[in-house]
Amino acid sequence: MLPGNKRIFVVGYHQSPFGKLGAMTLSEMIHDAVLGTAADACVPTDAIDVASVAGLLTPLLQDQTLLAGLVASVPGMASKPIDCAENACASGGQAILNVIHKLLLGGGEVGLAIGVEKMRDDEGKMDGRLIGRVLGTASDPSDRPGKIFVFPHIFAEVMDAYMKHWRVGERELAHVPVTMYGHGNLNPLAQMQKVSMSVDKVMTIEGPNRYLAEGLPLKTFESSQVSDGYAGILLATEVGLARIGLSENSMNVIELVGFGQATDPLATKGRDVLHPAGANRAMRQAYNMAGIGPDHIGMAEVHDCFGVMGAMSIEVLGLAEPGKGAQYYVDGKADIGGTGVPINTSGGLIAKGHPIGASGIAMVGWNYRQLIGKVPRELQVENARYAASFNIGGPICASVTTILKAR
Repeated sequence: MLPGNKRIFVVGYHQSPFGKLGAMTLSEMIHDAVLGTAADACVPTDAIDVASVAGLLTPLLQDQTLLAGLVASVPGMASKPIDCAENACASGGQAILNVIHKLLLGGGEVGLAIGVEKMRDDEGKMDGRLIGRVLGTASDPSDRPGKIFVFPHIFAEVMDAYMKHWRVGERELAHVPVTMYGHGNLNPLAQMQKVSMSVDKVMTIEGPNRYLAEGLPLKTFESSQVSDGYAGILLATEVGLARIGLSENSMNVIELVGFGQATDPLATKGRDVLHPAGANRAMRQAYNMAGIGPDHIGMAEVHDCFGVMGAMSIEVLGLAEPGKGAQYYVDGKADIGGTGVPINTSGGLIAKGHPIGASGIAMVGWNYRQLIGKVPRELQVENARYAASFNIGGPICASVTTILKAR
């Protein structure tokens, strides 16, 4: 049960294709995120009481702060409580939690969370060094020396430690991106929809696929994408449902029955990143709030910023013992139609794309679409009752989790 014995429901979701959005401006992206989400729920924007917007890189890549003001510029959104959420790559998940907290505290009955990121120029090109430097601001200064691309380097170190500690091979971990690309190939909104992947391709160092840090095992094809994109999700209390003409039994209404949040120290030194305490705590919080355990989960969207994180996410979810997450993919348990819980049927950050501010919202939004049967037929998970999301920020520092329950 959620705090205060209130109930929260997801009533609408909208997202752009992830990848390259050309000359579309930040204001235009926010405008469509708000109006598209409201339209999906058949709700006028003036029925929205509160909102939160996430966009991590906009101050440095787009020279734009105060995104809340851009949200308020959308017709029907002026003079409302709107905040800006920043929690590194967990900013989207944080925006959802901000809205949940406002609804639980009585600040409103209908709330909107949106996330946006424009990481490429109008021609679809990117400045890799600039993006690497900007993303690096979400790391501790002690973790930056000697690293040109801070986060790929940090997660290359995590991957190396994971392999050595658990005696896992590169080829086993290569199954993670293969699963993501396999699902992403079936998702028309995925950035890498038309790119095929195999274990041999992941393991072959040629063309664009290279080791990202000297002497460390992480490769390009095991990494998430640099993406433009936006997403929005609409939440409502029971009172809010009635006000917008819905009920908990309406076809497109799904209950959010659990959430969690925890933050570990930013620096990787001095903490066990292979057993991320905050991530595990946030997942337990969501399970406990929902009154369920890992055995109840029918699907999950997780933060596969790099392949090793896809493996570790399985362990955080409680679907495999520590060190056994990679084997989950090797055995095909993460696949649609496999013997386990399907993971990232959207394609995840590796294949769907990773527009930072939108990613956490897209995880919950995809789970919502799964539970109402509005994903491509080939990706539909049948008879799932619960769907989990696990969104992180920084070097497994910030963690946000949610549980949705089907009718």
